[in-house]
Amino acid sequence: MTLCIVTYSVDGHTRALAQAIADGGRGQVFDVTALTEADWSTLDHASAIVMGAPTYMGGLPATFVQFIETAASRWDTGQWRDKLAGGFSTAMHPSGDKLNALMSLFIFASQMGMIWIGNTETGAPVVPENEGINSDGSWVGVTASVPKSGTKILSDGDLETARLYGMRMRAAIARWEK
Repeated sequence: MTLCIVTYSVDGHTRALAQAIADGGRGQVFDVTALTEADWSTLDHASAIVMGAPTYMGGLPATFVQFIETAASRWDTGQWRDKLAGGFSTAMHPSGDKLNALMSLFIFASQMGMIWIGNTETGAPVVPENEGINSDGSWVGVTASVPKSGTKILSDGDLETARLYGMRMRAAIARWEK
């Protein structure tokens, strides 16, 4: 069972979310700006690929789109068909149009024939004891908002949401590969 998290991060926020997903799912993080042939081989043989990037002006940054365009070369061979997939994004604002970035990832995964796994964590006020969990209310994928002040790169709740999502991906891999 291999969980790969591919990400692009400028200021460390998206990288922190990727690492939390990896920690929860016992996965490995790959920076799209430094992929080697061995990394591409690992992705090609992975059970699941979770993709994430910051949301820039309502979409994915060009650097991550370059990864998508390179990965799309696997479309005609079906190399990524039936792999599990998921996504995550960060932005400065609670909305920040992160849904649009997630939808771009979802559409890419769907075109590749991948099986999308969404986020299932429900936070407060619906589940009062889950204060800070899924505070953006995103179920398509995991999202996080950059804190406006303080020394933390992301809130504890956003990092915990990502960790729980990693656990969900790991469980989905186990079910899918039976």
